Amino acid sequence: MLSFSPPPLLKPMVSSILSPSVGSIHLDKKLGRHSVTHVATEPRVTVPVIPPIETAQPDSTSKGKISAWTSVRQERWAGELAIEGKIPLWLDGTYLRNGPGLWNIDQHHFRHLFDGYATLVRASFNNGRVSASHRQVESDAYKAARKNRRLCYREFSETPKPKNFVSFVGELASLFTGSSLTDNANTGVIQLGDGRVLCLTETTKGSIQIDPNTLDTIGRFQYSDNLGGFIHSAHPIVTDSEFLTLLPDLVRPGYIVARMKPGSNERKIVGRVNCRGGPAPGWVHSFPVTENYVIVPEMPLRYCVRNLLQAEPTPLYKFEWHPESGSYMHVMCKASGKVVASVEVPPFVTFHYINAYEEKDEQGHVTAIIADCCEHNGDTSILELLRLNNLRSSTGLDVLPDARVGRFRIPLDGYPIGELEAALDPEEHGRGMDMCSINPAYLGKKYRYAYACGAHRPCNFPNTLTKIDLVTKRAKNWHEEGAVPSEPFFVARPGATKEDDGVVISIVSAKNGGGYALVLDATSFKEIARAKFPYGLPYGLHGCWVPRK
Repeated sequence: MLSFSPPPLLKPMVSSILSPSVGSIHLDKKLGRHSVTHVATEPRVTVPVIPPIETAQPDSTSKGKISAWTSVRQERWAGELAIEGKIPLWLDGTYLRNGPGLWNIDQHHFRHLFDGYATLVRASFNNGRVSASHRQVESDAYKAARKNRRLCYREFSETPKPKNFVSFVGELASLFTGSSLTDNANTGVIQLGDGRVLCLTETTKGSIQIDPNTLDTIGRFQYSDNLGGFIHSAHPIVTDSEFLTLLPDLVRPGYIVARMKPGSNERKIVGRVNCRGGPAPGWVHSFPVTENYVIVPEMPLRYCVRNLLQAEPTPLYKFEWHPESGSYMHVMCKASGKVVASVEVPPFVTFHYINAYEEKDEQGHVTAIIADCCEHNGDTSILELLRLNNLRSSTGLDVLPDARVGRFRIPLDGYPIGELEAALDPEEHGRGMDMCSINPAYLGKKYRYAYACGAHRPCNFPNTLTKIDLVTKRAKNWHEEGAVPSEPFFVARPGATKEDDGVVISIVSAKNGGGYALVLDATSFKEIARAKFPYGLPYGLHGCWVPRK
């Protein structure tokens, strides 16, 4: 295995790339370490199939094809979907879903779910009908792979294979400038407050603007500021009035909180949080906010520059597990950028935060922050489970690690210890929990309902849709044998006054190679319709709703 340490002349360049450009803003107070205990008709193909490089042979088991883990059949498709049931007439707009959908280049097959090239799926609802399409996002990484029939950029677990030592050194040098990092925007899709739609991943260069109607790639979204750095949270907080993101600083371990206004490409600094433990920041795939605060998580699954430079993947890829370094939750005031709390919490592992809100006393004073997440019981094995060979080979085995709705309570009175416990009995959702959404009107506010992917065991991956009631501590679950549903996305009924008045949409990879867009009544959590694709689509990650103008 090859490894590399930058020579002295390159170290300033490394620092400039790994660290966002901002002066240090220190915490008001360094808190000591503490020990903590857990509290249709056949649609018409409108675009011809592209050459074999874009086509993967379906993987199969004794139970039939597994479309969820099979590369998309062709680069693009469009047509009408056949409908079973009745689509509500008020549902008028477009659901977009992004995710890794192409896991091979010629004869090279990727290792990990997160390596795949981005496949964008569109389901447009109008007058009870559904038209749909899918298309590859035209990132530089994808276009270079098509042209050269090989991997050309660094993906989550893959690096380009150098032809010789000179090319190896050149590839590492390009890593320090950020040019060899992927722009494969395969994680999320968001609509900014000004209407622009972006596909995102964890590299800042992997911010790509697309046309939500045609799925055409418009081009890279160019940030006009000078913040620098090459990674950010894959899940910014987006509202009609702002875009909030976190930029990890790998040189002076910490996080920059930045804001961008609608119509602008310039991120402006809100403030900085310095890490309290470990050699590097904790992974921040997502983060929560309340009405007045940004919550900056520092979990012991930390970025590792050494692992980023490896020619072959390490067990935790670009991360390292440092439970001895402590786990922390920092709270920053949105208005002032001041860190108002920094507390130690039990070790945790999460990809996705659900929501957060401010807890108040009888006088209306904010006394604590409640933050909920899909928490994996401090177990990092979920990353290894997401290797494609594991997903394809362990069907029928009960190997999905346990997960829960983890609820943090972060005191704002200066007390240095926070709490983490399950918000409800994990058996309610089969001890599986990830890929969450809420009614967006309740973002940062006290809420009752969350929608996520749970488990119907035995399983090797979340295979149900679940509606969590955080008041009654109960869950309603939807499950279909052999199906793999993607993130359930809530869409409110126009004029609704109740939190769960609307529908939940999920694109499902069905048993034996089929696939459909599922529509559930959000109140009863019963199926009301499904719109069938002509073939199953690969598993996708995250989506957004674009209302019709």
